[in-house]
Amino acid sequence: MATINPYLTFQRNCEEAFEFYRSHFGGEFASKMYMNSMDCGQPIAESDEKLIMHIALPINGNILMGSDTPSSMGSQFVAGTNYAVSVSAESEEEGKRLFDSLSNGGNVMMPFSEAFWGGLFGMFTDKFGVHWMVAFDKRQQAG
Repeated sequence: MATINPYLTFQRNCEEAFEFYRSHFGGEFASKMYMNSMDCGQPIAESDEKLIMHIALPINGNILMGSDTPSSMGSQFVAGTNYAVSVSAESEEEGKRLFDSLSNGGNVMMPFSEAFWGGLFGMFTDKFGVHWMVAFDKRQQAG
């Protein structure tokens, strides 16, 4: 069964925000990647290279995740809508099924397809205006 966690986006201060959250919840980051740490197939402005691409803070069995929203990549930050429900599927089939069914009637921003890190990923807003991200890590299935 898929797991669901909150995913927050920030305007150039994700790292500061997550250090703040960690100071209150404790723990260590499970993941912390900067925009310049991976080739995501798009040029990154020098001013955006040290922004957070992805960060994850485990909190009592859940994972609070986040990233910055670099304007150089065509993203726009809108306060109040800077969240998404992140779904981590247990299989490629489950990921595709959830993506297709939940996005029905909504607006797909990124189809569920191969991602630059080797997994499958897609983003959409459902017909109720809720932002979703669906991912499947192929290394899970191989293991």
